Amino acid sequence: MKINSINGINPELQKLGEISKKQDASFGNLLGEFVKGVHQNQQESKQLTKDFVEGKDVELHEVMIAGEKAKTSLELLMEIRNKTIDMYKELTRMQ
Repeated sequence: MKINSINGINPELQKLGEISKKQDASFGNLLGEFVKGVHQNQQESKQLTKDFVEGKDVELHEVMIAGEKAKTSLELLMEIRNKTIDMYKELTRMQ
């Protein structure tokens, strides 16, 4: 069994790293790209679930992996949102 690095756990994190290396990367662009990735994960999970229920050639473990991937990326997005809000509140208190 091959052991992947931590970047292999969530490909969305790796995409964020690639985007941030670009010259025109801003927080808004990074967050926007991440939200698009989360939405894409949700859509893929929904489609795989639908295909599985309809009896198409989809294995149960593929459905479960897609669901967990979508769940994890959404949880990460929510944590980024929470930390951003906390940071904003802290900055407004400092002024």
